[in-house]
Amino acid sequence: MLVSNSSYVAPESFILGGIPGLERAHIWISLPLCAMYITSLVGNLGLVYLIHCEESLHRPMYFFLAMLSLVDLFTCTTTLPRALCIFWLNIKKINFNACLAQMFFVHGFTGVESGVLMLMALDRYVAICYPLRYATILTNPVIAKVGLATFLRGVMLMIPFPFLVKRLPFCKSNIVSHTYCDHMSVVKLSCASIKVNVIYGLMVALLIGVFDISCISVSYTMILRAVISLSSADARQKAFSTCTAHISAIIITYVPAFFTFFTHRFGEHTIPPPLHIIVANLYLLLPPTLNPIVYGVKTKQIRESVIKFFQGEKGSS
Repeated sequence: MLVSNSSYVAPESFILGGIPGLERAHIWISLPLCAMYITSLVGNLGLVYLIHCEESLHRPMYFFLAMLSLVDLFTCTTTLPRALCIFWLNIKKINFNACLAQMFFVHGFTGVESGVLMLMALDRYVAICYPLRYATILTNPVIAKVGLATFLRGVMLMIPFPFLVKRLPFCKSNIVSHTYCDHMSVVKLSCASIKVNVIYGLMVALLIGVFDISCISVSYTMILRAVISLSSADARQKAFSTCTAHISAIIITYVPAFFTFFTHRFGEHTIPPPLHIIVANLYLLLPPTLNPIVYGVKTKQIRESVIKFFQGEKGSS
């Protein structure tokens, strides 16, 4: 809103446009998204509860998995309820400060999720390359410290985003062509230079995404070398099978994340906006929905714990 020739005030609110061009299909689009959200709630809460209650799962790998499940829950909960309000109730208005808060939490939790995936790769590296020292290296205090450091890194790097947005004048439209307040979707509405925002966004992407992927790549390179050096084919298959669920989680998380990141910066004129927005929503929903399923199917200890839990419930009834 323009106040004078040289001063601006922030808009009172933004309008979240949902998926422009597909307004008539909003209800139909919302159904699979809602089903995925319910699945993610049940799956991740169930996984955290199982890890908490089952003593055989009180190991570093499963503690990191519980962290991932909690982060996934918070990530999708920051966006999907608001998106369903747009799709079902046509409630599109969001307060300016609420928009900034959503932006902070969305990007903060995705940053933390990337860090937890990196920690899980390091966990697999220690387990396979240093199996005899695994319990002494990854003690509970160490797990707590690296988990806290990962959380603080995600939070601290995202704190500047709301302040960088708040300094911008918004004298154009206040309609955000998205289902949530994504940083780049919001700043593109400004009538001033967004160079600082873009540079800081790229810097955060380097400090989190590139750093984490580099650590994951190095970890799996060392794991591959260790697995290949094993004399028994059965031992090689058993060692690498402990990594398959984590590799699946990495693919599920990073593929839509890279698509969203590069579309914002390089492909906005070639990628249809509806496709970009749908993938951006899937980027936040796919990992929470699929990770519990993947770990439940691929991890023998979790399968056995689930069977034991339900048999115990059946026996008690």
